[in-house]
Amino acid sequence: MKTIKDLNIENKKVLIRCDFNVPLKDGKIGDDTRIVSSLQTINYCLDKNAKVILLSHLGRVKEEADLEKNNLAPVAKRLEELLERPVTFIDETRGEKLEEAINNMKDGDVVLIQNTRYEDLDGKKESKNDEELGKYWASLGDVFINDAFGTIHRAHASNVGIATNLPGNSAFGFLIEKELTALSALDNPEKPFMVVLGGAKVSDKIGVIENLVTKADKILIGGGMAFTFLKADGYEIGTSLLDEENLEFCTRILKEYGDKIVLPVDVAVTTEYSNEEEYKVRSINEIEYNEMGLDIGPETKETFANHLKDAKTVIWNGPLGVYEFEKYKKHTDELLQFLVDNDIKTILGGGDIVAAAAAANLKEKVYHASTGGGATLEYLEGKSLPGIEAIK
Repeated sequence: MKTIKDLNIENKKVLIRCDFNVPLKDGKIGDDTRIVSSLQTINYCLDKNAKVILLSHLGRVKEEADLEKNNLAPVAKRLEELLERPVTFIDETRGEKLEEAINNMKDGDVVLIQNTRYEDLDGKKESKNDEELGKYWASLGDVFINDAFGTIHRAHASNVGIATNLPGNSAFGFLIEKELTALSALDNPEKPFMVVLGGAKVSDKIGVIENLVTKADKILIGGGMAFTFLKADGYEIGTSLLDEENLEFCTRILKEYGDKIVLPVDVAVTTEYSNEEEYKVRSINEIEYNEMGLDIGPETKETFANHLKDAKTVIWNGPLGVYEFEKYKKHTDELLQFLVDNDIKTILGGGDIVAAAAAANLKEKVYHASTGGGATLEYLEGKSLPGIEAIK
């Protein structure tokens, strides 16, 4: 892995692809975690007297109305506060104003370029890795650092395009290095190796199951996706979530790897998809025709804990219940706490399970909480990631 420390960046113009895709409402940042995560790489460059040029996307830009709501100006302001130095924000993605600002930079200056996806308004130039755009952005700097793990599974002009045009002068920043180092523990995991999968849809996890089922000692399945597996296993699931298109996949996996798949033995059920309705705990062979399962039950939680107690490596993606409802957070939180208390090497695979760990004040206590959603899933599927392939 080629990292920022492998390049000479002293007094150079350094292009850094960050992930500043933060929640914005009425021009206010809801959560600045992604900005804070980029500081180590930015400060390292500043300590080397580099001229720092930052690029990032924010949201999706499909029409004119998206420009205002996905403007990076609030990010520039927050960066100034965190870096304790001025950040020059250029409200365009190319042109004379941008070029002049970069040409006038002194060592230790910081420039933030407007949202790279503004280029998507004109034929999706950013998202389709437009050759000319990648070449143009690369021409603005001497060195390129990709530190946006969240988009590493995409071939965009601002990551793959720039790296392709700065061969030999491109590397990964500290955030991506940390992610890849942690996730590489899954390439040859210390055994017993356990996989915990939750979330709503089987379709989101097919690639992960296919890739990890031969490596894992057990795959523990909860969340909405568990009910499609239970249906495939012959149980009545009432009005619980059913991914009918992937019923056949579940049937095949249970047939081929039944000894490795651990399904719920009891579930929390109710007649309405709501946090208000009282729930009942039922054995999986007692679900009524008008009931839906919204969480695993206490016996299942104990069964899962029993499988996890001797684990040396755990990867977990997706909550085990409807986490946005307070009533159905309990078992996800308790199992996270169990893994922390037993000091089990746990990697949280991005997205909702990381948000759940953060809400339970456990995110900093696990071995690694990935910052990528789709990127982490594709890594777990064993796919080749364009952002990695572009920097060798």
